[in-house]
Amino acid sequence: MEIENVINLKGIKNNVHEALPQLHGVDPNGNEFSFTNHYMVRDGHPFFGICGEFHFSRYNCDEWEDELIKMKMGGINIVPTYVIWNHHEEVKDQFIWSGNKDLRRFVKLCKKHGLDVILRIGPWDHGEVRNGGYPDWLYGEPLEVRSNDKLYLHYVEKLYEEIGKQVHGLFFENGGPIIGIQLENEFQHAGASWEITTGTSDEWIPAGHGGNEHIKSLLRLTKKVGMNVPIYTGTAWGGAVAETDTVLPLWGGYAFWPWIFYDKNVKEHPATPEYIYRDYRYPTYNFDPTYNPKEVPYAACEMGGGMTVFYSYRFKLPYQSVDAMTNVKVASGCNFVGYYVYHGGSNPRGIKTPYLNEAATPKINYDYQAVLGQFGQPRESYYRLKRQHYFFKDFQDDFCPMETVLPEGAQDIDPTDDKTLRYSVRQKDGKGFIFLNNYQDHIKGTDKEHEVINLELDNESLRVPFSGTFGLKNEESCILPFNFDMDGILIKTATVQLITKVESKGESYYFFYQPRGMEPELALDSTTIDNIDSEDIESYGDHIVIRPVKGELTNYKMKSANGKKVNVYVMTSQQSLDF
Repeated sequence: MEIENVINLKGIKNNVHEALPQLHGVDPNGNEFSFTNHYMVRDGHPFFGICGEFHFSRYNCDEWEDELIKMKMGGINIVPTYVIWNHHEEVKDQFIWSGNKDLRRFVKLCKKHGLDVILRIGPWDHGEVRNGGYPDWLYGEPLEVRSNDKLYLHYVEKLYEEIGKQVHGLFFENGGPIIGIQLENEFQHAGASWEITTGTSDEWIPAGHGGNEHIKSLLRLTKKVGMNVPIYTGTAWGGAVAETDTVLPLWGGYAFWPWIFYDKNVKEHPATPEYIYRDYRYPTYNFDPTYNPKEVPYAACEMGGGMTVFYSYRFKLPYQSVDAMTNVKVASGCNFVGYYVYHGGSNPRGIKTPYLNEAATPKINYDYQAVLGQFGQPRESYYRLKRQHYFFKDFQDDFCPMETVLPEGAQDIDPTDDKTLRYSVRQKDGKGFIFLNNYQDHIKGTDKEHEVINLELDNESLRVPFSGTFGLKNEESCILPFNFDMDGILIKTATVQLITKVESKGESYYFFYQPRGMEPELALDSTTIDNIDSEDIESYGDHIVIRPVKGELTNYKMKSANGKKVNVYVMTSQQSLDF
């Protein structure tokens, strides 16, 4: 029995305009960063940021370059990294910047491979580090951490001076790769165990106080020591302080919450609301901005690229949870994704302290079940994300300005509901993409079958698929184009996901894949086609319908009405993972 889903896309206006004028920079070659209220702008064009967190001091420095190349191949274009205070000044006044702690070497390798960098300079990091990154000696000083205490800021300035020396000349204004700096982390939202007392008095490092004045104090110190960048960021979730006159607020989402088991009364992990489509132009779950969300782009720095096990909660992360979250965040309006962490590692041993980890987590292992693991091993999530990343980067000019539109009731779906189709649309001027998600954490889930989506546009109605119905396997997510211009050939609807496009010798090559559980189909506007080199086509008035063989690689050679040669490859899901 056919299940009909209808979404109204009529009268949608895309109000894109300049925003955050203080977050702007130009390098010596005239390259420029700025923002609109929807996305980052680079050299006058929409820029889709794809951040993969990699902590240099948690990895073998002689293998950094190999790992950065893997990350770039996976579609990462920005590398955020913590500069963890107690990794560098465990002993007071003895800074270490050599070996695995050689920040300058790491940043220069990022530059070599065309990767931008965001330094998360703390001074408070958390990051499952001992004392949240504070060295033990700091607690022998008569000061108040995470505040505008003069002595505390004195030590912070010394830390910032040392960081600034290490990366001197590598900032964007110098032609370097460092485009951003994160100030503090989860300020006035979260603390962590003070490891000196853990198990004795169980004291906690406070979340801080002083509001935006403290963040402004940190900003003044970064500029005082010469660390000037186009983008200053701050984590914003949970009521953390991240005012838009100072920083770009960054958001995130985790579906696996080991910390809830600190409460011994909690016996079972709930299904989380992370996989429900939303519209980030408005406050919603885990998004309660203190600013007008229509005037600031939604950007993320901590989407769960994995999650470390805690001693109180040891679990196996489903790797399909990672690209499903990206699908949901981007569908909901995000044009700047960030994975924490994208690359795992190993906690270094201390000089005076045997272990520099947070006591609730493994001593050495910081694998994090990440996209790239503790020893650089690519997980299934690496291959699944790559398909999305190539698409976001290659079609960012058209895609970034597209507006989110939700079907009625989409944000009200209960996480345990495995029957209702979860979908959303991003569109502009009658063309766009349908996002579908059939993954939900902490429930069993079921396959979707017999679904139809009707798109009600200003000048037409489109049915997806063109004929019949579609399905989607449990734990799968996908992105389907409609009214997509393929170098003159118009795809009206499709049940295959676009990955990327390549130009060679005057011809275009478009690569798609078949989502698992879905019958592959492309419905083309026949008036835009001169010919197709295939007998496996069907004509329906002004539509030509192609049905690639399910489970096989299919290639079609086409020529548009304007004479452009277009090659279309439709891969299986497995082939696309190896692409």
